[in-house]
Amino acid sequence: MKEIYGIPVSAGIAIGTVWIYDSQTVHLPHYTIPPEKRAEEEKRFEKAVAAAGRDLEKIRSTLSEKSSSMESLMIDSHLLMLQDPELRSRISTGIREGKNAEWALGEASDFFIQMLNESGDEYLKERALDISDITKRLLRKMNSKNSEEDGNPLAHLPQDCILVSRNLLPSDTLAMDKRKVKGFVTEMGGRTSHTAILARAFEIPAVVGVRDVLKNVTNGMKVIVDGNRGVLIPNPTPEREELYLRYMTEWQLKESQLLTLTHLPAETRDGKRITLMANIELPEEVDSAVSHGADGIGLYRSEFLLMNARVEDNEEEQFQAYRFVLDRMNHKPVTIRTFDMGGDKVVRAVSTAAETESNPILGWRSIRFCLDNPKLFKTQLRALYRAGFQRNLKVMFPMISGTQELLRVYEVVKEVREELTAEKIPFNAEMPIGIMIEVPSAALTSDILAKHCDFFSIGTNDLIQYTIAVDRGNERIASLYESLHPGVLRMLRIIIDNAHKEGLMVGMCGEMAGDPLCTVVLLGLGLDSFSMSSAVIPEIKKMIRSVTVAEAQILVGRITELETAAEVRQHVEEWMRERFGEK
Repeated sequence: MKEIYGIPVSAGIAIGTVWIYDSQTVHLPHYTIPPEKRAEEEKRFEKAVAAAGRDLEKIRSTLSEKSSSMESLMIDSHLLMLQDPELRSRISTGIREGKNAEWALGEASDFFIQMLNESGDEYLKERALDISDITKRLLRKMNSKNSEEDGNPLAHLPQDCILVSRNLLPSDTLAMDKRKVKGFVTEMGGRTSHTAILARAFEIPAVVGVRDVLKNVTNGMKVIVDGNRGVLIPNPTPEREELYLRYMTEWQLKESQLLTLTHLPAETRDGKRITLMANIELPEEVDSAVSHGADGIGLYRSEFLLMNARVEDNEEEQFQAYRFVLDRMNHKPVTIRTFDMGGDKVVRAVSTAAETESNPILGWRSIRFCLDNPKLFKTQLRALYRAGFQRNLKVMFPMISGTQELLRVYEVVKEVREELTAEKIPFNAEMPIGIMIEVPSAALTSDILAKHCDFFSIGTNDLIQYTIAVDRGNERIASLYESLHPGVLRMLRIIIDNAHKEGLMVGMCGEMAGDPLCTVVLLGLGLDSFSMSSAVIPEIKKMIRSVTVAEAQILVGRITELETAAEVRQHVEEWMRERFGEK
């Protein structure tokens, strides 16, 4: 028996039997088409495109009945991809050169997938999966005797299976009965992959990035999926299975105990009320936020809307997506972050240009891109202001580096408000506007920025990365990425103190907000609001209800005297063990 490690992306433990889905097995014949048959070959390809389009339309009509906004958007983006002029042009050129349709499609697909994968951008790599998805759908159509048969084996899953695949493509999951799946394990993917997002939304234990997983399991094999640690255990011994059954029972008991706190406030023992919010990426995650006792949505990442290549024209689509979340939250506050996309991934979403950047993390991204693309930006702002009418909506802008940039944003906001007024369209004229503090220059000038907005939200993922100059994706230096680094703690204190001096509430929506080891430290620093993955909320709430602000401040006072991140972490861990018996 061995343990195989991957990336834990959805918490929980599952024990079940393997059901392997090999999404890569698609016939790709190569042969030459004589000149007189090439027009006919193009028609064969067009027939497959039409049949694939009908499949997608059929799936979308089913999804609309379930109000699945994200998956409907995914279908829309795939329908548009079928008609993408660059992709179609390359395929037509290949066929005119004498290649059969499958061959030409495969080459065109490989070209775009390689370009996206070499970009170095995590989101772009995930979008390469969409191209792969469409390619496989078209190949299935061209290889099927009956082009109207979808042939998706995931529509007929066995009960209580552990779904194992090299990768799960977006459309693979659309016809899946998720109630039959106990766990996900994939060879590819990361924390932002479609599989990871889906697993978290439906609270299914999942591990991704498991190298050579298909070589280590077979259909019907019993396995254990530990979504807490990121472990897959094939053929567990009876003793190991019994151990994990106890873990499952303990996990479920812990979860049920924590969920009893759902309707209780996150209030310290000395009476300070803390707001606990949820981070969501998809509208479907709202139900999980509600069931875990979120006080609202502290970060709604709107980037999924950019899956639609016509995003600059989709004001109504955005309006409906935002309104869906606002209505499901039933007047609790919802904070939506405007598009936070980097370099290529935005360009490819709204243009046929394929520009690249040597360092997109420090490049043309987030608010910078939006300001340079006013049509895209104004469309989103119009949808947001409309959706906020008679609703509890807040909007925040990412990666603001200073006052000059923020004032440019307000110029666009003013234009949008004037347009809506002139068109006599109802909108929320009093909608609070905040900014994300995730750039050191913003942190150091937060006293000035606080005079120009309604609230701060600290994005620690980027702030830590920029403060310590550590690329989290670089394995050689990933260990240097430390949320409890003295420099990071000092930066947080500056931000929080400057916000409070101007009477602003300050929250945090980065991963640090959902780390139990950091909870008391952030409480001692004076943080007003924590926003995190929904499933973590009860645990963070329990910790807040177990301490006083005074105790937290004493802890912070002690660790700020320490010189290294290792010393800080060790001191906090020891304090946690003494107080809670664990980290």
